[in-house]
Amino acid sequence: MKALLEVSDLRVAYGKVQALHGVSLRVQAGTIVTVIGANGAGKTTLLNAVMGLLPAQGSVCFDGRHLARADTQDLVELGLALVTEKRDLFGSMSVEDNLVLGAFRHRRQGAAARRRALEDVFDMFPRLAERRAQAAQTLSGGERQMLALGRALMGAPRLLMLDEPSLGLAPRIVRDILHRIAALRDRGMSILLIEQNARAALQVADHAYVLELGQVVLDGPAKRVLHDPKVEATYLGMLSA
Repeated sequence: MKALLEVSDLRVAYGKVQALHGVSLRVQAGTIVTVIGANGAGKTTLLNAVMGLLPAQGSVCFDGRHLARADTQDLVELGLALVTEKRDLFGSMSVEDNLVLGAFRHRRQGAAARRRALEDVFDMFPRLAERRAQAAQTLSGGERQMLALGRALMGAPRLLMLDEPSLGLAPRIVRDILHRIAALRDRGMSILLIEQNARAALQVADHAYVLELGQVVLDGPAKRVLHDPKVEATYLGMLSA
């Protein structure tokens, strides 16, 4: 079966330091694929290279199209969306204005399409609807993550890439965020989830890759990886929610 996203032999270097050593992975349509690993394993570098934010060698294909010459705007138009670990919100702007900025792909479809997208986000995150006029900088950590997710969803992405969505959040909020991510998969969205919280990620993912020092050292169905003795010993105790 053809993958929606196929990364082959991806290599990234920062000067003389090699950050990724020939990483390959696949994301099938309508699935959650997670990449787990310790800090410094290369997880964020992988996402940034896929999104065209870093120069890389190797091959990145999205729906059969090679992305070597595509810039970030092209990738957004194709349906890729990245939510970074910093969330990149405009703090002084309202929740609603932050969301509207995410409707880049709807700009040719007019205000009606933008309103429908906005209401869909508010249906998924009622807390954001309650705070639609509130400045983003006044939100709690969990609400900011909801806003970052909602803004990405405003563009109706075909592939949603998430970098450490659990970062800095309480365990209860982490469970809620990952439950919502799983719900997006159940609605047919494809998701590439980068997570340091290995147990939480493996519990919602369909397939998993373990990244160590820029190399894939293990991959397989998430349930199998969850019970792998090395993964249990190395990651699950240290990183569980």
